[in-house]
Amino acid sequence: MTKMSNHSFDAKSLLYTMIDMQTIQLVSILGVGAYGVVYLGRHVYSRKHYAVKLLTHLHISYKEVDVHAYLSGHPNILKFEKVVFEAEKTFMVIEYTPEGDLFSAITRPHNNIVGNNQAIRHIFLQILDAVHYCHEHHISHRDLKPENIMLGSKLQVKLADFGLATLDHVSNEFGCGSTFYFSPECQGGSTRIKGYNTQKNDIWSLGIILINLTAGRNPWKQANTRNAAFANYVRNPRHFFRTILPCISDELERILLRIFCLNPVKRISLRELRHRILKCQSFVVPQQQQHYHAPPPTLQEEDFKNPHCNMAHTDSVAQTMLQYVGGFIDN
Repeated sequence: MTKMSNHSFDAKSLLYTMIDMQTIQLVSILGVGAYGVVYLGRHVYSRKHYAVKLLTHLHISYKEVDVHAYLSGHPNILKFEKVVFEAEKTFMVIEYTPEGDLFSAITRPHNNIVGNNQAIRHIFLQILDAVHYCHEHHISHRDLKPENIMLGSKLQVKLADFGLATLDHVSNEFGCGSTFYFSPECQGGSTRIKGYNTQKNDIWSLGIILINLTAGRNPWKQANTRNAAFANYVRNPRHFFRTILPCISDELERILLRIFCLNPVKRISLRELRHRILKCQSFVVPQQQQHYHAPPPTLQEEDFKNPHCNMAHTDSVAQTMLQYVGGFIDN
C-alpha cells in the first residue's frame, strides 16, 4: 500500500466516488484526523449509511483494522463492518452514528448532559464498560476523549478510533493521544522514566472525561508541573477540584482523587471506579451552594498528537509519576 500524508492528499478528491465494488458512495466528509479521513458512505442499494475511514498513514495505523475488528461486537464499541482495499488505498467501513460524538453533545448550548446526574451516570458507566472490555482483551485505547466517543439513540455510547491502541501493557511510546487527556507519566520528559502502564493511562483519561461530563471543562491544559493548575493539584490535591470546579460534589471529589492518584500503581481500578460511580448519590451540588473561583480551561477541540520518542527510565513503573513530579506524593 502507498503511504499518504495529510499534506499531499486532498480529502475532497474522493467525494462522490464509489468503493467496495461500486456499492458504497462517499457522499460527504465527517472528519479529518492525524491518521485518517472519515467519510459518510451510502450503500447504493440499501441506502444504509456507514462511516468510511480512509487510513492515510498505514505505517502507523495498520494495526487499527485488526484491533477494531477484534473488539467489534460489544454494545458500547462502534461496530466494524469490513475493510476494503481499493486503488492502493485502505478503507475501514464502520457503523455510522448520526447523533455525532460526545464532544459535540456536551459543548452544545443548553445540552441536557453536563451537570445532569442521570445522564452522567448513564454515559460514563457505558464508557467504563467499553474500556473494561478492551482491557480484558489486553488492549489499551490510549486516546480516550469525548471526540472518540460516539453517541447512538438514547445516549448509547459507542467507543471509536483505535488508531493508537496497543497490546503493550507497558509502553515507551510517550505522548500518545491528546495533551488534555493523557496522564503525566505518558508524557515522559525525564531520562529516568522507562515507560508507563497503558491501562492506568486510560484510567487517567477517563477522569478527565468524567470532569467534562460534570462541569463541561478541563481541570488543566496538560498534566505537567509547567502548567499552573496541575502544579497546584500536585502541591495540594485535597479540595483542589472543589476549588476550581465548585459545581462538583464531595463524593465526586473523592472519586477524582482516586482517579488522579499520582502514583500509577495506586490509581483506582476500573472495577472500583465502576462501583464508586454506581454508589455516588450526586456528581454535582445545587447552584446556590456553589462558590465562584477562577475557571479552569474550557473544553476545547484541539487534538494535539505528539511524536513518539524512546526514553531511558527506572526499572519501576511505580516510580514513573513520582519521578515526573519531582517527589511530590498524594497519599
